[in-house]
Amino acid sequence: MIDVNFIDLCAGIGGIRLGLEQAGHTCVGFCEFDKFTLQSYKAIHNTEGEWEAHDITKVTDDDIRDLAATRTIDIVCGGFPCQAFSIAGKRRGFADTRGTIFFEVARFISIIRPRYFICENVKGLLSHDKGRTFGTILSTLSSLGYCVEWQVLNSKDFGVPQNRERVFLIGHLGTTSGRAVFPIAGAGGENPCKLQEITHGVADAYRTYDSDGLSRTLKSEGGGLGAKTGLYTVQQLCTIDKPVGTKGGTGALKIKNVGIDHAGTVTARYYKGLSANSCNVDIEGQGAHKIRIRKLTPRECWRLQGFPDEYFDRAKAAGVSDTQLYKQAGNAVTVNVARAIGKKINEI
Repeated sequence: MIDVNFIDLCAGIGGIRLGLEQAGHTCVGFCEFDKFTLQSYKAIHNTEGEWEAHDITKVTDDDIRDLAATRTIDIVCGGFPCQAFSIAGKRRGFADTRGTIFFEVARFISIIRPRYFICENVKGLLSHDKGRTFGTILSTLSSLGYCVEWQVLNSKDFGVPQNRERVFLIGHLGTTSGRAVFPIAGAGGENPCKLQEITHGVADAYRTYDSDGLSRTLKSEGGGLGAKTGLYTVQQLCTIDKPVGTKGGTGALKIKNVGIDHAGTVTARYYKGLSANSCNVDIEGQGAHKIRIRKLTPRECWRLQGFPDEYFDRAKAAGVSDTQLYKQAGNAVTVNVARAIGKKINEI
């Protein structure tokens, strides 16, 4: 395999980077705007001697030309911000300043003219503005002289138990048609496991899932409780009905053992998780049982994105708060998916 060098734009905590490195490729530069994410990125990756930028909009064309003149760059990677196209947001697309970052990535591609580019975004990009946004992206990349292929990939099919659908675009310099990387199959084939919600009719922050199923898609936004991660039971001993009121940031949930009439109550608090009793709830019936309902820890969220524990430990040791660690996991590209793409590029 020949050496393949890439730059990591809109890098986040480096999910694409780590995946491509695991596939044998080499990162020669990166760009990330958020100061806390950059703190994690530089703590977990060996960036010494690499080209570095923070605000992609402040990188001039001459800066990019100098970069291309001093480093061989075979792949430009860009996980440009997805909030402008996500169904969880207002979906303002290119009217949102975050949506215009795509054109900054395209500017790097147009000047560097790498052999390939890899872009990632939410599945909602395909349907945004009735497909016109995605059409604009394709026509822009085509006008730069690239043949573009794309596929929606779900992280659950690549060795992590998270239901996370994202669209990946691969560009090949030249106008040769055909799909060189996609379709790509998950590791070991499609994962038949499902997301198993055991709540009904509750707000997002209160939704609870069976831990024997998949994790819901990790988010980068949202409040406390399970808004970022979802809530999970250690054992499926209960069903959960609607909250019975909120006051001062707290709310009550009815917890009821499956098949048993008696119902207990647990109080949910933003800063304590669920209940003051170590998140445990007594369920009465044929003897006393205990269940536990909790949100995922930051470490578990990083694992769901394919990051080894040592990478999380480096970010934590750098002083990054749990709030930021949750956000960074929710924004990250799943390492396993990027690795599969990197390995497929090796075969071209």
